[in-house]
Order: sequence, then C-alpha cells, then structure tokens
Amino acid sequence: MACAADKVKEYRDEFTDKTEKLIKEVFPTKVVLLNEFLKDKFNIEDLKKIDGDLNVPMVHPLVLANDFQPSPKKRKIEGEEPVNNIVVQNGPLKAIPPNKILVELIESLKPEIQDLMESCNSVKTWIQLLIPRIEDGNNFGVSIQEDVLGEVTRIEAEAASFLDQISRYFITRGKVVSKVVKYPHIMDYRRTVIELDEKEYISLKLCCCELKNHYLCLHDAITKNLDKIKKPRSSNTDSLY
Repeated sequence: MACAADKVKEYRDEFTDKTEKLIKEVFPTKVVLLNEFLKDKFNIEDLKKIDGDLNVPMVHPLVLANDFQPSPKKRKIEGEEPVNNIVVQNGPLKAIPPNKILVELIESLKPEIQDLMESCNSVKTWIQLLIPRIEDGNNFGVSIQEDVLGEVTRIEAEAASFLDQISRYFITRGKVVSKVVKYPHIMDYRRTVIELDEKEYISLKLCCCELKNHYLCLHDAITKNLDKIKKPRSSNTDSLY
C-alpha cells in the first residue's frame, strides 16, 4: 500500500507541475496561434465564395428521356420505380460531396476544440486537488477556487457544444441535400443549402474566436489568483493562538 501511495504522490506532483506549465506557457501560445489562424483562414469577406456546387442537375439524373411526362397508367417495367409520377431507372447515384472549404476548416478546428476540452479537464482536476479540507472560517481562498472551477467547467461544456454544432450542421445539410435530390426543380431547397453553408462559416469563425478568448480568460483569471488558488487559507491565523 505504501508503494502505491508513493506512486500516487509522484503522479500528483508531476501532474501539478505539468498543469501549471500548461497555464503559464501553453495557454498564451494558444492565444497567439488561434489569433493567427483566425486571420489566415477566416478572411473571406464575400460569403458567396464558399458556396459549393451540389452537382445535382435540375432533372433527376435517372429519369428516362421519354418519361418526363407523368404516366400513372404506364405498366411498371422491372428495374423501374415511379417517383412523383415520373418513372426512373434504378442504378447508382453520383456522390454529392460536402462543402470542401467548410470541411477543411472543421478538420482544422476540431483538434483545437479537443485540446481546450482536455486542458479544461486538467485544470479542473488540478484545482480540485488543491481544495483544502472543510473547516469553519478563513474560506475566502476556497471561494476563489470554486469560482475559477465553475468557470473552467463552463468553458469545457461550451467547447463540447461546438462539436455538437458541427454534427448538427452535417445532419441538417444532409437532410436538405436529400430534398434537393428528390425535388431538384424547387430552388428554395438549393438556396437553403447555400444559407446553411454561409451560416456554418460564420459559426466556425465565432467558434475560433471563442476558443482564443477562452484561453485568454483562463490564463488571466488563474494567473491573477494563482496564490489564492494554490494556498487558499492563510497561515497568519496560526500566530493568533
């Protein structure tokens, strides 16, 4: 048991040093890198430049040339299926790609979101290990620890919501694109895809900005209160007795 306790203490000391280095050195570096990323990758002012081609023709690609007119009484031929009173030939469909520009931005941002979540988890555990035992009085430093802990937890949850936002975008876009394939002549569905892409670009830009601000706020709040976080209770009260 003593051996296990020594290993836990060794791990705790190593974890503490690593987390303090994370706060003092890595967080400021992340602020600079994300600020540069924001300037380099999100510099498109005209949102029309991110609109991608759906590669869906105005007429269903499987519609037979002689079947444009509705023919509800036409005898069904093996290998053909009616779609909205239009007979279509079964066969492979061309793949409809996602928006290439947005996919590249998402793939670049996802590791940064993951890094922030992991950093928040480390800082959260670090603060929890520094919380002293419960006593009456002299708890001002403990309240500071709890406030910072609450802020770190909030940022971690918000970073997780960024990932949910990305998955919702693909689900929503996929549903609308399926409508475009089914109803290629309805221009509102095509326009909806464009609006979704433009909205996602703006959302990703705000996400990058928020990641940068979260690192900045965490570094600022923790370094300003580092003494109270590490030593929440003053030892001056010992001299009164």
